[in-house]
Amino acid sequence: MKVQLSGTMVERIEKNERTCTTELARRLDQALDAGGALIHIWERVQAEADSPRDADKSASPTPDPGSGTPAAGTLRRNTDDGSKPPVIRRRFLAGGMAAAAPAALPCPDIPAAGTTPLPKSIRPQDIDQIRAASTALAQWDNLYGGGGMVREAFIGHLRWANDLLTVPCPAHLHNTLFTAVGQLAITMGASAFDAYDHPTATRLLSFGTRCAEEAANWHLRAVGCNWQARQAIWTGTPDEGLTHAEQGLVRAERLTPREQAMLHNARAHAKMGHHQEALTAIATSDEIFSYARPGEDGPWMTYYDHAQHHGDTGHAAFDLALTNPRTVRTAAQRLHTAVQHHTDSYLRSRALSGTKLATLLMTTGDPHHATATAHRALDEAGRLRSQRALDDLRALGRSTHPYRHHPDITELRHRITTLITP
Repeated sequence: MKVQLSGTMVERIEKNERTCTTELARRLDQALDAGGALIHIWERVQAEADSPRDADKSASPTPDPGSGTPAAGTLRRNTDDGSKPPVIRRRFLAGGMAAAAPAALPCPDIPAAGTTPLPKSIRPQDIDQIRAASTALAQWDNLYGGGGMVREAFIGHLRWANDLLTVPCPAHLHNTLFTAVGQLAITMGASAFDAYDHPTATRLLSFGTRCAEEAANWHLRAVGCNWQARQAIWTGTPDEGLTHAEQGLVRAERLTPREQAMLHNARAHAKMGHHQEALTAIATSDEIFSYARPGEDGPWMTYYDHAQHHGDTGHAAFDLALTNPRTVRTAAQRLHTAVQHHTDSYLRSRALSGTKLATLLMTTGDPHHATATAHRALDEAGRLRSQRALDDLRALGRSTHPYRHHPDITELRHRITTLITP
């Protein structure tokens, strides 16, 4: 090799497991015929690494959403812990060393985060930008899952939105501003939950719910409580999840039918083995949802449509069906309805319900139907960066064990293994 390094050593440099020297940068520049570009970037990287000004920029306090209105920088993340090079240097190591041509090198002139001055006073257009960020993130999250670049791309948006809470705000915009920031925080918290970054999800969901309370927005508060309930149930504390759901139903008369329906959390009861309570919650949720009318909900409730309602109640019925055969048909019908009616905009939701349906069919002795359903779900789950989807795929894989010697099941198990293997 022209630079006299093994492929393994180059890979370790790319992963920032080994450092790169100026001399090595020079040799790589020559090997790639980069015309001095690598050397120039490395000099800038070295300057960034040695700059105390940039080190100060990266430092930030720990988030504390429970302290009321957040101070400047409350939700900022410390991207460098002192033991690692600054982010520009890491980008160089990960991207520049593997570049096949100068055109593939990262741009060295991207400004650092936090350099744009805050406005002197909140304007309606500032709030509109926060809303637009929430809408875009929700769309990406539903399509691609909470992992990868989706959430990372919006951290700067949340930092900016959080800092706006420290800017003088006209009284007539106060509630609107806190609603917009709360919606973004809850959306990002839900995305962090999907990526299994549970500490971040807990902080963001709590902060977003507090913002909704500050804005006296009962509708957004209900959404925040619902996501807190979902996370608690998923992480094995269904009793806590039920508490969050019940908190969301405080002053239920102020909520729309969709908001009430989503908070009658049957899955918490199902996880705790409360069979009759779960069935009652499903029936109550169905009845309330039947009163829903178009145009009465905020943008944060766009996702809770006919398909989502059947998916949520179907997941609860699935948990019941694992111990009570009488609920298998109910679970299968609801999950099937969710899969059939979720649009392409809600790819993750469709994949989750499809995987659950396949697992239910496999568990209850219908491997042929289960296999066809599973392959459709895997086609979609393979496009996601979602830890929730991966966990459901693992459960599906376990359910195939009794049929592992069947040729069709062998192929399915191979597909599952390929998807869940890092």
